[in-house]
Amino acid sequence: MSGFKNFLTEEDGMGTVEIILIIVVLIALVTLFSGQIRTVVSSIMEKITSGAGDIEVSTPTT
Repeated sequence: MSGFKNFLTEEDGMGTVEIILIIVVLIALVTLFSGQIRTVVSSIMEKITSGAGDIEVSTPTT
């Protein structure tokens, strides 16, 4: 019985369990909000590509 009690009080694996739970929550959030995330990323990429034409490249004179 003391072996089972030691198993219950041992905390070596708690870090692994916590990391797995965080990963599961993140995956669930990404799944729930995938449409909104895709819209935001698409909007940002459109702004980047449309603004890329405004960049002036100058060559240094020596």
